[in-house]
Amino acid sequence: MIPLRDNVRPRSFPWMTWLIILSNAAVFVVELGLTQRGLSRLFLDYGLVPARVNLREAGTWAPLLTSMFVHGGWLHILSNMWALLIFGDNVEDRLGPLRYLAFYLLAGLVAGLLSVWLTPTSAVPMVGASGAIAGVLGAYFVLYPQGRVLTLVPIFLLPWLIEIPSVIYLGFWFVSQFFNGLASLGGGGMLSDVAWWAHIGGFLAGILMVFILRPGAHRLPRNDVPLEVMIHPPDGPLL
Repeated sequence: MIPLRDNVRPRSFPWMTWLIILSNAAVFVVELGLTQRGLSRLFLDYGLVPARVNLREAGTWAPLLTSMFVHGGWLHILSNMWALLIFGDNVEDRLGPLRYLAFYLLAGLVAGLLSVWLTPTSAVPMVGASGAIAGVLGAYFVLYPQGRVLTLVPIFLLPWLIEIPSVIYLGFWFVSQFFNGLASLGGGGMLSDVAWWAHIGGFLAGILMVFILRPGAHRLPRNDVPLEVMIHPPDGPLL
């Protein structure tokens, strides 16, 4: 399922969300100019390598932060930034830009720490903003249960556009991450290049932290007219 947009519009321009997106894009531009050897060095130095992190030594913690801004390829960064753009603007609208930045970074840190705790001997660098973005999804799950997500769903090889309630869309996403995470731990040696537990940890951290960081005054979000639900596939495949 590919989210296209939601029906909740923020009250103000999400400049912090865009600043985070541009920061990730700037790092990715640097990556594009590196040789394969230089890129591998970048991943090792700035990616999160659990075996190199010692929680008793503060000097080894930096990759918990820097790894959030390094990505492994075009699909990796585009999918992450697209999800952040769809859901992050609304979370920023409720928290305010500075609280939102603190929330985003803390969610990413929790996601990274859970991965380190579960795979302490792994020498494989983990990169990407997905743990922090999972925190944003968790916050959206709490703040906008009435939201709806226009989603591209392939059914019988045809793309359908379906408007899915946010609690169902995000709930399904979390359950899929959880079972994939379980499989990665006990699936008979099953290997994966996806940090499932970072996603799980980030999502749960987002749910908990949004209650702490959101302003005390209740602010009702402004919703647009619900998107049209398509009960038949479009005339032709979407490109």
